[in-house]
Amino acid sequence: MGKINGCLKCLFIFFNVIFAILGCVLIYSAVKMTAYSNQLSAVGSPSSVWMWLFAIGVFGISCLGIFAACSEKALALKIFAGFMVVGMIVMLIFGIICVVMRNKIRDVFTSSSAELFQPYLKEPEIRHLLDEFQLNAQCCGLTGVSDWGEDIPDSCQCRSSLYEYGRCIDRPDGTTGPDRIINQPCGKYILDITDLVFNVTIGLFFGFAVTALLGLLVSLLMIHQVKRHDHPGAASIAMKGY
Repeated sequence: MGKINGCLKCLFIFFNVIFAILGCVLIYSAVKMTAYSNQLSAVGSPSSVWMWLFAIGVFGISCLGIFAACSEKALALKIFAGFMVVGMIVMLIFGIICVVMRNKIRDVFTSSSAELFQPYLKEPEIRHLLDEFQLNAQCCGLTGVSDWGEDIPDSCQCRSSLYEYGRCIDRPDGTTGPDRIINQPCGKYILDITDLVFNVTIGLFFGFAVTALLGLLVSLLMIHQVKRHDHPGAASIAMKGY
């Protein structure tokens, strides 16, 4: 008879195998993301290094959990439990940081004026991205057409399908560009997308924190079973499987 209850051991290994597969998927995603890292970093996107560290961490810790359960060694289980504590704290910290960043971005988009965004629109990469976004989302400027100054791009042109919705206005005097432009800022759409991304990210971080807590509790229970088995005169703990 093993040192650890069979049902508990199989369940523990099963979930670690799932997370090891998730780690492989994340590593594959990191490889794909690396190909675009230069373009993403040019517009201020986070480096792919963090994704590599997270992916390798998930895969490595999962493999450690599988080894610890199969070997039934208290030291390996203690190391795994230590990683669970560290992982839970890190996930909680990153989750809280994401909540703070989401609220700050909301405040920027809801209370800022056009003058705040105009310096960013002077960057060619940001102008190009906003120009492409306007074409697909059928909007113009972050806070309005005034963000573009005197030179309004063709992506702000109002299409005939929008006439009936009252979303079209004449081009302001003293500006160049399409005669009819969209009177709908892109800030709301970008804020909705940003909110969605942040909410999903926050859910993942706190979800991983809860998973790490459960992994910690199970590993502590397994350590207790191993110690009871190895202690002279102690009987193995028998757990009923339902």
